[in-house]
Amino acid sequence: MITPSDPALIAMVSQHEGLRLKPYRDSVGIWTIGYGRNLQDVGIRQDEARLMLENDLTVAMNDARFLFDDFAALTPNRQRVLVDMAFNLGRTRLAGFKAMWAALERGDYHAAAAEMKDSRWARQVGNRADRLARMMKEG
Repeated sequence: MITPSDPALIAMVSQHEGLRLKPYRDSVGIWTIGYGRNLQDVGIRQDEARLMLENDLTVAMNDARFLFDDFAALTPNRQRVLVDMAFNLGRTRLAGFKAMWAALERGDYHAAAAEMKDSRWARQVGNRADRLARMMKEG
């Protein structure tokens, strides 16, 4: 009896379907990804979504560390704030928060929080920015 991890089965289906890492429309117009995953009818499972989130958070954490040399010295909540922002904004847009980074370099978390709130991003994300700014202030 074969299993879903049978190497020959995986090789055969992989060859037939091909691998596409970005969503595309298949031959009948259905949004698909990976090895022929039908996103319209099947979607993704919760465990798959969690794995994707963890992978994306790894990228965001690396971005936050890249942008702030003293990342490891921050409290866990302040680290979470920067990772959340990196996840939401991406490295390039987060790098644009020059006054926030300067305040963090000085250890002025109240000013960093104020700079977060005084941004187009804060106006776009509303309560998220309020929560994150409070976490930045309080540590």
